Amino acid sequence: MLRILVCVSGGGTNLQALIDGIAKKEVTNAQIVRVISNNRNAYALKRAEAAGIDALCVSPKDYADRERFHEAFMSAVAEKEPDLIVLSGFLVVLPEKMIQSYRNRIINIHPSLIPSFCGKGFYGLTVHEKALERGVKVTGATVHFVDEGTDTGPIILQKAVMVEDNDTPEILQKRVMEQAEWKILPKAVDLIANGKVTIEEGKVRLCR
Repeated sequence: MLRILVCVSGGGTNLQALIDGIAKKEVTNAQIVRVISNNRNAYALKRAEAAGIDALCVSPKDYADRERFHEAFMSAVAEKEPDLIVLSGFLVVLPEKMIQSYRNRIINIHPSLIPSFCGKGFYGLTVHEKALERGVKVTGATVHFVDEGTDTGPIILQKAVMVEDNDTPEILQKRVMEQAEWKILPKAVDLIANGKVTIEEGKVRLCR
């Protein structure tokens, strides 16, 4: 049974998609053992509690400096001995020590087709604003492993979403979530939980 720890900063819609996927047995051989947020007001924590999942806030505001926050955060992660860490809208830069400790065991969901509209500063609504400014006809979402870069780790799954003429950033964000993010994140976790994901020469190979 794959032990999953989810890190999230906001509403937790991708977390809910994962919770629902496990409940419906669309995601098998997996369980969420803890949800951590850096934001004590994150609705994601309420989603976790409603599902009977251990929920915890580890906020940098409660620590004297970043180093002490990182220590507390990594301790809260290690305490649950996760096999996989899922970053779901987590607006905290992970310490390199954590990435090294959980090499190829941390995944992230990003609301674009990487390598487009990704990297430093590209998160949340900004991604969709930039996509519309550029006039792209297709956008989407990507699930990838996390490395020391920003959105640079090996890509696991991607799903395309059409951009429509009257889209606003908010409308496009919602469509990308509904048509891509909520589908490929649970799918990626299911593939990992069932041993169908390997990394060869820096690229993901899927066994279906």
